[in-house]
Amino acid sequence: MNIKLEVKGRGKFKPAPNYSIDDVKSVLMEKIFEESSRIIDSHDDLEVIKKVDFRTDKINVLSLFSGCGGLDLGFELAGLAAAIGEDAALEAFKDKDLFSELREKSIFHTIYTNDMFKEANQSYKLNAPAHVVQHEKDIRKVKYFPKCNLILGGFPCPGFSEAGPRLIDDERNFLYLHFIRSLIQAQPEVFVAENVKGMMTLGKGEVLKQIVEDFASAGYNVQFKLLNARDYGVPQLRERVIIVGVRKDINFTYEYPTPTHGKGNNLLPFKTLSEAIGDLKEDPGPYYTGSYSSIYMSRNRKKGWDDQSFTIQASGRQAPLHPGGLPMQKEGTDKWFFPDGEEKNRRLSVKEIARIQTFPDWFKFSQGTSEKASLNNKLDKQYKQIGNAVPVYLAKAVAMPIADWAIEYLKKSPNEQIQRENEEFQLNLF
Repeated sequence: MNIKLEVKGRGKFKPAPNYSIDDVKSVLMEKIFEESSRIIDSHDDLEVIKKVDFRTDKINVLSLFSGCGGLDLGFELAGLAAAIGEDAALEAFKDKDLFSELREKSIFHTIYTNDMFKEANQSYKLNAPAHVVQHEKDIRKVKYFPKCNLILGGFPCPGFSEAGPRLIDDERNFLYLHFIRSLIQAQPEVFVAENVKGMMTLGKGEVLKQIVEDFASAGYNVQFKLLNARDYGVPQLRERVIIVGVRKDINFTYEYPTPTHGKGNNLLPFKTLSEAIGDLKEDPGPYYTGSYSSIYMSRNRKKGWDDQSFTIQASGRQAPLHPGGLPMQKEGTDKWFFPDGEEKNRRLSVKEIARIQTFPDWFKFSQGTSEKASLNNKLDKQYKQIGNAVPVYLAKAVAMPIADWAIEYLKKSPNEQIQRENEEFQLNLF
């Protein structure tokens, strides 16, 4: 993707040469074959595929880099809304027992997840239906993926290559490569990938351009858009790139959701911190404690009650401040302070950031099983899971156009063919 120029200091990069679609596909397939040939056949993979609960009346979902399940939960909620109505689904979502009773009606049916984060996998298991097969294994070592209709995942942001003209020449991008490998193998009708805003400016936009080319060469019509979570009822300023691909033989054109919240006509007001966590003032639950570093104090970390939160980070130490007390004040370049004293200011609690990420209160987050770990260390496991997750309501908004399409698609094209492919695939493996 990027070629290093002979310039002193930090590496400078220029765009890769233009490739035709066939050239891109050739390079990509060669690299995927090379990576796949390194994977030793695993009995574990085969046993996992045997356990998959494929449904012919559902959109079967494969989730990569699944974490604690924010993206998956948002899709499940959207699938339920498409099936039973928006109001009924949102009302059920507030109550664990009612949601557990109705969630099977969702058009989206998660069959397989993959992630290496142990505590996140534990959280996923605590909250997901029992049929979901979890694969806690390095994706580079997963030989086989089950057939499915939809793949979701927030792959890590790619790095720059100093060795060759394409992203896939850089070993740091193996996770991105294996996401594409799963598409080629599982051949879902649709995929959705999520990534940070910064990916849009890497290499002056060339990185994202190349990612779109690579996904397209795997057989998909691909588009991307930057969405802000607060435009969809999330009390948080969080911009994310959403990449959507539709298999080229599928008659479906994805349209990104229009904002539901904002300042324009026919929009609901932005959701505020007061609305989201105001009722937790007296009982916020545990939160990360400790001093604030000079880096933390280099910028404003506090929003007011009538604002939306800063982006929730995957770290307890870097969590935004609770809106209570006086606003922070600036006293110099990259230097802020608390006018009412450090002792009157605290970080947002685990329960508060979960609310800000629009997880329901019943959702449980694992702290791990270590008895020797400090409270801060245990809490940090939860902050990391929540901060890494896609806000549930943003995921729901992204999913709704797919859910509405899926309802009609399954009426015309039931999944018997994919089920047969799965069965034949398993027979060939075993």
